[in-house]
Amino acid sequence: MTDNTSAGVPMRWVGPLRISGNVAVTETLVPLATYESPLWPSVGRGAKVSMLAERGIVATLVDERMTRSVLVEAVDAQTALTAARIIDARVDELREVVRTCSRYAELIGVRHEINAHLLFVRFEFSTGDASGHNMATLASDVLLGHLLETIPGIAYGSISGNYCTDKKATAINGILGRGKNVVTELVVPRDVVEGVLRTTAARIVELNIRKNMLGTLLAGGIRSANAHFANMLLGFYLATGQDAANIVEGSQGVVMAEDRDGDLYFACTLPNLIVGTVGNGKGLGFVESNLTRLGCRAERAPGENARRLAVIAAATVLCGELSLLAAQTNPGELMRAHVTLERDNTTAKAGV
Repeated sequence: MTDNTSAGVPMRWVGPLRISGNVAVTETLVPLATYESPLWPSVGRGAKVSMLAERGIVATLVDERMTRSVLVEAVDAQTALTAARIIDARVDELREVVRTCSRYAELIGVRHEINAHLLFVRFEFSTGDASGHNMATLASDVLLGHLLETIPGIAYGSISGNYCTDKKATAINGILGRGKNVVTELVVPRDVVEGVLRTTAARIVELNIRKNMLGTLLAGGIRSANAHFANMLLGFYLATGQDAANIVEGSQGVVMAEDRDGDLYFACTLPNLIVGTVGNGKGLGFVESNLTRLGCRAERAPGENARRLAVIAAATVLCGELSLLAAQTNPGELMRAHVTLERDNTTAKAGV
């Protein structure tokens, strides 16, 4: 009998990769669930490079916050401005309101924008080990009710005003951040660049400028300059029980590459990495097993497991990004890999 209640996506563990930085120092395999089978060896090659670098991938958690924006209607723009100023002056009061509805949500910032008589209020929260979508929405709903009761001249517009911004590619998320903001850096020795990646630092730097930066600019990309962050994020998100739609904003990020006397400095900045180790999607057996194997089920202070997961995800992105850019510096290498690996995978499944 066919099971129509779940979708099976092929998954493999890749690596190990080496990580250091301000959150975790570890060497770990990583799970990737994907139909794009060449992704596994590609990320694996990047992981191999990380193991050949003294510090591995240095992952720095820069910031973390989950956001929800509410929309209120005012009588006119002046009333909206007055309301915004009242909100700014009462942030401490609003923090206490949030504490009445959640053990883990903490209001850490409030921003606003006025358009005509409409006021968009962007609440920013810390959410412990949860990615925080529902937690932020619940807290924002309570805050909205409080504002409507205590500030004259405003009325309900929507619990979500799209100024958050959730699962959409926007400038505001890239600028202000949503989720975990992680920077990963790797210094690859010249001999590893040439021997493992089969290229040079200079060629990768040139391709990054021409493809990731200039090509994306000409295409009208929003706060992005990367080759395929989304590939690694989707595979990692599906394997660890994340909301896969968050790769929309998660894949906004920038690659930096520098030739340092033949050594390659390579960095990926991901300002919108939305992951959690508790919450919806985490109760599935394979997710629980994967999170445990990644060391993200340990007894730690609230938020620390999610931070660990975030830096592992970001390091995985760097591995895949580095490997692909290296391949694309060599004519025909990318397509040969896809044809060989995907054909072998299809043939094996068909039993041919």
